Amino acid sequence: MMRIKLFIQFSLIACSLSCAVSGQKTNYKHVTGAAAKKAVMITGAAQTDQYIDYLKGKNIGMVINQTSIIGENKTLSLDSLVKLGIAIKKIYGPEHGFRGDASNGADVNNSVDAKTGVPVISIYGNKHYKPTAEDLKGIDLMIYDIQDVGARFYTYLSTLQYVMEACAENNIELMILDRPNPNGFYVDGPILDSAIHAFVAMNPIPIVHGLTTAEYAQMLNGEGWLKDHEKCKLKIIKVANYRHSLPYRLPVNPSPNLNTDRSILLYPSVCLFEGTTFSLGRGTMLPFLQLGHPALQGKYTYSFTPVSIKGMSEDPPQKNKTCYGIDLKNYDTNTIYNSGKLNLAWLIELYKAFPDKEHFFNAYFTKLAGTTELRKQIEAGKSEAEIRASWEPGLSNYKTMRAKYLLYP
Repeated sequence: MMRIKLFIQFSLIACSLSCAVSGQKTNYKHVTGAAAKKAVMITGAAQTDQYIDYLKGKNIGMVINQTSIIGENKTLSLDSLVKLGIAIKKIYGPEHGFRGDASNGADVNNSVDAKTGVPVISIYGNKHYKPTAEDLKGIDLMIYDIQDVGARFYTYLSTLQYVMEACAENNIELMILDRPNPNGFYVDGPILDSAIHAFVAMNPIPIVHGLTTAEYAQMLNGEGWLKDHEKCKLKIIKVANYRHSLPYRLPVNPSPNLNTDRSILLYPSVCLFEGTTFSLGRGTMLPFLQLGHPALQGKYTYSFTPVSIKGMSEDPPQKNKTCYGIDLKNYDTNTIYNSGKLNLAWLIELYKAFPDKEHFFNAYFTKLAGTTELRKQIEAGKSEAEIRASWEPGLSNYKTMRAKYLLYP
């Protein structure tokens, strides 16, 4: 255990240095001195002694990806458990695949893990979002160990819901190896309208939900959001020394296009541009850190050109076109920490600047926003204050509900 703690302390220092060198350092001004020294977290997966005996003698399935790591060598929890003699029978891979190298939205096929020989069942490709009874045949216990980033439309939580439903229907217990939420320090955005339902729009929560994976799983059970109001039997291995106010730098990219600390923190705000004709930097090495469109030439001086990048964005919006707009590479993310709010100003500003307003939005925007109102409000020229006022009392009611499921201060 001491070795793990030392590793995590070293990792935090190393990541800070690495970020500084790359120009992506984030200064978390609200955590200093004694408080910073206490910000040493141990993920659920890294606390093997807390659950290894529980796995012995059982046939295990694992919902994992490249973020499911343990130890200083960033060993996959799968590899660690196999080495310890645990019977891992099947792997279930989410969006981006088991190894996390598939582009966003790309179908992922079934395969066999070359290292361990364990079969890999895709629960993202070909609309196969939910494990079937056949997929779960022979499994005594399922493990869910995937890093989330705290936004309603990030699909790993949708995968969690389908896995919980499948486990409930087949009387299989689900163990969640919990991980910190890098955007878990605030709650913001419109509550999902119940009339809207999609893989990125599953339940009535705000865009920034402020929950870890295990907390969200408890909410799914407690609010009766699983199919037919079934409840999934859960066993949770909590993160040690975690508080929602603490910053967390991910040791592994959670998906191909979230490749910096800053992009992860800006993701809840910038991802809304997926529902527009704009490029948000997919097809560059700085996705979610720049916003632009060819039609803004002459209005903005900053420019970038999206291209096809294998494993990241092979057919990005505005591919091979020079886009003009906003550079977010040096945006001070302490603004988010201090305000506790996602950023609407970029959406409002770029809508006003765009000459062809009729074609600014696409149909996907409503699914991401979770409401038809946000688009109407921006088109009507509403101010950010007016838009935010419309999120009440839903947002306050959600915060009250959220408190029932919190595992961490």
